[in-house]
Amino acid sequence: MRKRLALFGSGRGSNGEAIYKAIKGGHIEGEIVLIMSDRPNVDIVDKGRAWQIPVYVIEPTMYAQKEDWSQAMLDVLVTYTVDGVLLAGYMRILPPTFVQAYRENILNIHPSLLPAFTGLEAQKQALVKGVKYTGCTIHFVDEGMDTGPIIAQAVVPVYEDDTVDTLSTRILHEEHRIYPEAVRLFCKDALEIVESRVVIKKEATIR
Repeated sequence: MRKRLALFGSGRGSNGEAIYKAIKGGHIEGEIVLIMSDRPNVDIVDKGRAWQIPVYVIEPTMYAQKEDWSQAMLDVLVTYTVDGVLLAGYMRILPPTFVQAYRENILNIHPSLLPAFTGLEAQKQALVKGVKYTGCTIHFVDEGMDTGPIIAQAVVPVYEDDTVDTLSTRILHEEHRIYPEAVRLFCKDALEIVESRVVIKKEATIR
């Protein structure tokens, strides 16, 4: 059975688009049944409407308590019988109650080789520290900031003349490659968390 996926985004939605195209191309046994954003006037909202996928904008600032914001999102996901949540440039930390409701079924993309450079501006952090290699990570979401079990990573070299923009562009290219692959494995139930590690059950490797 194809997994029913909710795509969460706050910006341009390029990773969401990469996943959407992989689904349409038959590479992922899943379906994006709704798009959730915390901002009304962003590209991912426009993309969702163009794809004729239901779009929901739920702004946390409209709720007095995090629990109310969490419940508003959960109510939508329950209506659509969502199996998994894909964070693709979603710039909010999900409340613990939300994470607990979908534990081991929320994936996120982060532009560094976790556990290095968590939080915002990971590319800038890498340049400031002078590392020679950085990259991107797909991981399951837990209650921490970018601390969940790692599913896949891709390494990107850092050049002497790099700027945040040039480095971000090369990292994004790898994000578009490994995120759809991680989603493919998730939809095949091929990922298992053993203690703090992700084990691929039915596939030999990440492509």
